[in-house]
Amino acid sequence: MPPPSTMNPEHLQLLVTRQMPFGKYKGRLIADLPGDYLAWFSREGFPPGELGGLLALMYELDHNALSHLLAPLRPCSSADQRKLNKTDSHPPSTIE
Repeated sequence: MPPPSTMNPEHLQLLVTRQMPFGKYKGRLIADLPGDYLAWFSREGFPPGELGGLLALMYELDHNALSHLLAPLRPCSSADQRKLNKTDSHPPSTIE
């Protein structure tokens, strides 16, 4: 994975879809890992390969308070989708 300075939208999408494959937070989305866990990797060294690149990218986003930028990329749950569909099916009310 290229350094964060050359990141692309696919890398951001992976943060909200890829799960941590090991450790205390195994199974948790990389985007949902706690900041102190990411900071530990930053101090001790990120794993090699794509996972390390994703963790480094998530660390930078978290450290710079930019994690909220991932919200639009998160997949909607079926409950969220039902809410959206329900909202879209009602015409806007008019005030008389």
